[in-house]
Amino acid sequence: MGLSSLAYGAYERRLARRLDDRRLPHHIGAIVDGNRRWAKDAGQDLESGYQAGAAKIDEFLGWCHELGVRIVTFWVLSTDNLQRPESEVRGILSAVEELVERLAADGRWNLRLIGSLDLLPAESAARLKRAIENSAGTELQVNVCVGYGGRQELTDAMRSLLLEESSKGRSLEDVASTLVVDDIAEHLYTKGQPDPDLVIRTSGEQRLSGFLLWQSVHSEFYFTDVLWPALRRVDLLRAMRSYANRERRFGA
Repeated sequence: MGLSSLAYGAYERRLARRLDDRRLPHHIGAIVDGNRRWAKDAGQDLESGYQAGAAKIDEFLGWCHELGVRIVTFWVLSTDNLQRPESEVRGILSAVEELVERLAADGRWNLRLIGSLDLLPAESAARLKRAIENSAGTELQVNVCVGYGGRQELTDAMRSLLLEESSKGRSLEDVASTLVVDDIAEHLYTKGQPDPDLVIRTSGEQRLSGFLLWQSVHSEFYFTDVLWPALRRVDLLRAMRSYANRERRFGA
């Protein structure tokens, strides 16, 4: 082992020791960006980039589990991604399907698919649904956003709310006159879960691109230039340190 590796290991351990467990996030959202750029830089094809990105999710979950995180929400396929060339979409979906099956087989995670699965090819949607049926782990809640878009989620939430109220015989005017924030929250994909404390985006992009539009209103954000497949444990520790050092105001 070289001196640089020894120094790196020592720095990582020191960083981990200095984290205050009481100030760490319970729910992390991750925009796993940079798979295509990583593949290009590595001289590999796009599918290899998506496979490498999926493998990084396994590692990331292990790190989060060690740090006591309770919920992780990954955005792996957006509604915009579905507009890419068919061959590329197939590559992404193949990596996502294998990922979800692998996470389900792990036995530690409880999985939930977040998104509009009706937008996916029928075979892919069915395969994903079958995989999560067998995920009943209790150590960490894992949300996988597939066919997800923030605007689509809000549209689906309002549609669900209106249909539910209509089934009770209520008019549109009645619903509008009594509508409150919590009514909409009860129809989001993440119903029953706390909002993310920290949202991490890799690859240097400093925007949310519609990720958890409603839920992230009071989240803290952390942006890193590291491409997702190249993310290291020390990068997560730096994000955790940044979060722990902030004073959360929740909009105040």
